[in-house]
Amino acid sequence: MRAVWYDESGDANVLQIGEMEDPDPGPGEVRVRVVISGINPSDWKMRARAMRFPKIIPNQDGSGVIDSVGEGVPASRVGERVWLYESNFDSAYGTAAKYTVQPAKHAVPLPDSASFSDGACLGVPAMTAHRSIFADGPVTGKTVLVTGGAGAVANYAIQMAKLGGARVFSTISSEEKARIARDAGAEATINYRTEDVTARINELTDDLGVDRIVEVEFPANFDVSRKVIADNGSIAVYGFGDGATEPPGVPFRFRRSNINVRFVMVYTMPEETKKAAVDDITQWITNGQLTHLHGPHFSLDQAVEASRAVESHAIGTVMLDVGTA
Repeated sequence: MRAVWYDESGDANVLQIGEMEDPDPGPGEVRVRVVISGINPSDWKMRARAMRFPKIIPNQDGSGVIDSVGEGVPASRVGERVWLYESNFDSAYGTAAKYTVQPAKHAVPLPDSASFSDGACLGVPAMTAHRSIFADGPVTGKTVLVTGGAGAVANYAIQMAKLGGARVFSTISSEEKARIARDAGAEATINYRTEDVTARINELTDDLGVDRIVEVEFPANFDVSRKVIADNGSIAVYGFGDGATEPPGVPFRFRRSNINVRFVMVYTMPEETKKAAVDDITQWITNGQLTHLHGPHFSLDQAVEASRAVESHAIGTVMLDVGTA
């Protein structure tokens, strides 16, 4: 099969492209013929760390068609359109290849109304967003601040908060990104480059603050977060930025009290939490209630360029076109 792999850690230049032996599914597994491979920041960050296997096919997310099943998996699943999550977390077989072998539960049925590109956007961003929004209970009637509203996680978080009945604000850095956040459902956008974020949020909330914050750059945004989080509020942190800003020291000092700070990592979420996310995401997709932030597409042979696009903060999910349905 045609595949992308690396056999040493490093930057995008360690990626190789060529032929590998086709994998076969083991007990409880399915083999998916990949159509689209979705790339996340965590994919290149994992590549920079110590090798977990002698040779690794990258990328956690993707979409495709099940073409073979292992022992214990119903044969009726062959031919099923699916989206994939956590393909590469504890496996050498990510989605940047013609075939990937995955636990059957990691291949989620993709409704006919959703495209393969839609499916490749889900995985890490959608499940991280779900945990960030709902980990501390329902958001009906709450106010939610989503930072960096044009990001893949943030875009889903805005939509999910709205679906949950919340009032949503988002910080952005340009008019283009403001439009993306508004299209996702943000009631108000705040340009952190040109506006006083704290003052604007106080104005929007009558100085009560926001009940939840979904945070992509905890160190850089902490000074605002500590001032605008409401009593009994929660901050869900899924990103720390580029490391240019020193993280705040413990104890955290907030303007108000009874604040919960939750650090979200999709890969180590409890299994029941992952199932809840998958169930909600499936329902929303089936009902046409989620939109997806498609980024640029690259061919499999352009894997290096695609990885660099992710590292350069391309808007939307960067995708590799691997095969056809």
